[in-house]
Amino acid sequence: MTDHSQKIPASHSLAAGAIAGAVEATFTYPTEYVKTQLQLQSKGPGQRFNGPWDCVVKTVRERGFFGLYRGLSALVIGTASKAGIRFLSFEQFKKLLADENGKVAGERMVLAGLGAGVTEAIIAVTPTETIKTKLIHDQNQPHPKYRGLVHGTREIIRSEGVAGIYRGMTAVVARQGANSAVRLTTYGMLKEKVQDRYPLDPVTKKRVVPWYVNFANGAVAGIVTVYSTMPLDVLKTRMQGLDAKTQYRNSAHCLYRIVTEEGVRALWKGATPRLGRLIFSGGIVFTVYEQVVAVLARTSSYSSR
Repeated sequence: MTDHSQKIPASHSLAAGAIAGAVEATFTYPTEYVKTQLQLQSKGPGQRFNGPWDCVVKTVRERGFFGLYRGLSALVIGTASKAGIRFLSFEQFKKLLADENGKVAGERMVLAGLGAGVTEAIIAVTPTETIKTKLIHDQNQPHPKYRGLVHGTREIIRSEGVAGIYRGMTAVVARQGANSAVRLTTYGMLKEKVQDRYPLDPVTKKRVVPWYVNFANGAVAGIVTVYSTMPLDVLKTRMQGLDAKTQYRNSAHCLYRIVTEEGVRALWKGATPRLGRLIFSGGIVFTVYEQVVAVLARTSSYSSR
């Protein structure tokens, strides 16, 4: 993420990650909504949408433009918390895995990303993603029963217990671990390639990489992440749907049914809207994170003088 010599305070990583996550989620949510809708439907007579654009058109026609933002509050809260935890834990894992020269490269970078992904999956991603998925799925029912985030969460816990918001955790941990390992490692490697070309900030003594370079690196990391981890994302979504409890015994059974009933290609269902989201989300989240970290570093440097 940063120069190996840079030590980012834990509070800075947490704050910058949370801000970056909230900004990214708000800007890119419609693509997440469309992706989730496409993943929730199975082939057959009940299939409502013929593709991403058809999903957008039908949703806006039936529920208005803000229908594309159903479940947004759950995702913003979840994304802010998980991004804060992700960047905080990633920096901490990097410190633990650094070699004698303070560098983290190759498999150590992958392990740091994997550790960050598993940590955020357990603490933040599973409950917020489950609630978001159920709110979106509920909208497809003839008579939706959830009136919003608070009401939906209360009803899910009332009917299914706390376990109801942790459904599909195995799939979430697998997906999030893979996501972070691929995304953070790709971004870190790309940044290492270019950062030495840029000058040091006279106040913080840290490399100043232009925002558009961070955005491009983040976008590329997003593309790599989508195609390498899409099956885990589809599996996660199916396991968190309203009917998952009655349809699937566990994640392995869910995977088996998808492949045997819908074909292997179904594991990449929703890849187009997810690609659209992760290209921009990768660019946005890493750019905002780096900018906030820089602002906090300069503020701390000035205040310590």
